[in-house]
Amino acid sequence: MAEEQKDSTMRYPYLEKVNSPEELKNLSSEELPLLANEIRSFLIEQVSEHGGHLASNLGVVELTLAIHRVFSSPKDHVIFDVGHQSYVHKLLTGRREKFSTLRQGGGLSGFPKRSESEHDCFGTGHSSTSLSAALGFAEADRLSGSNAYTVCVLGDGAYTGGMIHEALNNCRKKLRLIIVINENEMSISKNIGRFAKSLSNLRSSQRYFRTKSLTISVLNHLPLIGKPLFRLLLRLKIAIKSALYGSNYFENLGMTYFGPVDGNDEASVERLLREAKATGQSCVIHLKTQKGKGYAPAETRPDRFHGISPNGKKPATGPSFSEEMGSYLTAKAMKNERICAVTAAMTEGTGLTPFRSAHPGRFFDVGIAEEHAVTFAAGLAANGYRPVVAIYSTFLQRSYDNIIHDVALQELPVVLCVDRAGLNAGDGATHHGIFDVAFLSQIPGMRIYTPVTRKGLQLSLEAALKANGPCAIRYANGYEDAEVAEAFYGTSPQNDLGLRSNYPLNQKEDIDAVIVTHGRIVREVMKAATSLKEQGLRVGILLLEQLKPYGETAQRILPYLPQKACKVIFLEEEIRAGGMGMLLSEELSHHAQMQNKRVRILAVEESFAVQEKDEPILKTVGLDCDSIVACILSKD
Repeated sequence: MAEEQKDSTMRYPYLEKVNSPEELKNLSSEELPLLANEIRSFLIEQVSEHGGHLASNLGVVELTLAIHRVFSSPKDHVIFDVGHQSYVHKLLTGRREKFSTLRQGGGLSGFPKRSESEHDCFGTGHSSTSLSAALGFAEADRLSGSNAYTVCVLGDGAYTGGMIHEALNNCRKKLRLIIVINENEMSISKNIGRFAKSLSNLRSSQRYFRTKSLTISVLNHLPLIGKPLFRLLLRLKIAIKSALYGSNYFENLGMTYFGPVDGNDEASVERLLREAKATGQSCVIHLKTQKGKGYAPAETRPDRFHGISPNGKKPATGPSFSEEMGSYLTAKAMKNERICAVTAAMTEGTGLTPFRSAHPGRFFDVGIAEEHAVTFAAGLAANGYRPVVAIYSTFLQRSYDNIIHDVALQELPVVLCVDRAGLNAGDGATHHGIFDVAFLSQIPGMRIYTPVTRKGLQLSLEAALKANGPCAIRYANGYEDAEVAEAFYGTSPQNDLGLRSNYPLNQKEDIDAVIVTHGRIVREVMKAATSLKEQGLRVGILLLEQLKPYGETAQRILPYLPQKACKVIFLEEEIRAGGMGMLLSEELSHHAQMQNKRVRILAVEESFAVQEKDEPILKTVGLDCDSIVACILSKD
């Protein structure tokens, strides 16, 4: 350990000096670029080893340094939108030694987390929520008489989310609220030629601020003509700015606007932050940064280095479920010109890149606006098209009202491809997809498919595209498990969708316990069945690739239940309340075959599945092989 610390000190001498924001303020302006370089090297080393978000963090190094030099966390509140770009913030607030545990159970979260540090004032993980929270902090400080500032760091992509605009509509000038817009992809301001650029540079200089302050002071003290002259000059300034930049949205809302400036120039950012702080009012600071700065591969392809996997991770074979969905949907759209694809800023993540290339006119990326995506798809469906909406499970939660009111109530044929379903250990609780089965199951007319193989995914899409109402197809982040595919598809008809078993009907009386499950967790069930077989017990597995309607699913299950008394375990990688186990066991309870059965439900109990220990996530929630074995062997 001593040798590791010595090596770290030699490689990162300036970073080793900074264990708190106060220590950062002791560095000279000449030392800051050296610290920034060390931070980038440290992040590349750590994230490459342990996985995580890289390009976005490399882009905000100078910005984060400037924030912590100007403001005083935790008294002042710093809130990052989404939060995946908070790694530099974590480094500067005493968490450098924990970076080897990044995104691991019991380790450093990949997002701000209130329980992790007093410097993480608000937990984030989904986009466009930060300004609403920041506004709440600022108003609370006003009410309590605090002189604390709230700094909200937004990427330009967050502006495609409606919550940002709802919050802006409620921002008041007399708040200590600093909104930092980190523009790294799309243009927000309207710049016309070199003169506009020169004016922007002038308006961010120290001389400009000093001259502006002196002018206001002199004019306000001139008798009679001073204040009228000041108002005339102000109107003239606004007219010139409007001609060069267009109408400024933020100033029209009553907030002072600074920028745009180079967000990777620490001195310029720090200067603007100090000027904004000095106003004591709501301000907007517009910066332009480069994603992946300092690391050539990430600069060239920031999308590829947005999130990266750890080194040494076993490479998968074949396409992922996301890629399989995109490929199959692209092929189907070749034959059916009514098929459209919709995504919410996740084209590559949901596997829709081939669809975008092949059918650009029928591909719609609506930005970070899941609610809009679903209602937009409802409009397409109502006008005769077959929209497929691909959204991560954790983000689909945002569109619950839209699914109910705009899709299901009108019985519209919208297909929801629910990506990243189930537990997602790396990103943690904010990104678990454990609620969709429960909330989708409550919606009348909704059909839910749960394929666990590539063939099952194709069959599910085929069925959903033919349905007359809403359908959801949920699948995990990952790849087909070859052993699962062989066990449940190797000897079964390839075009049968609904239920698959690992035992023929004529052998059902040899079964000592039945486990009803769906999704990738069937792999743990298979391991448990092997373990129990060694102990003289034969466990039958019923793998569901369609959940709802539960009445149909119950009818498929009944023939596989032994006549004798035995345990029937309903197991799922989702929340227990309102999930498959509760609903399907209730549906089956009305049938005579279940009267002598002992029913148990294994699922995520009432929790957000937060990993407090360094252990597999399935063990944390009690759904691993050992937990399944223990449940079957127990006497209750």
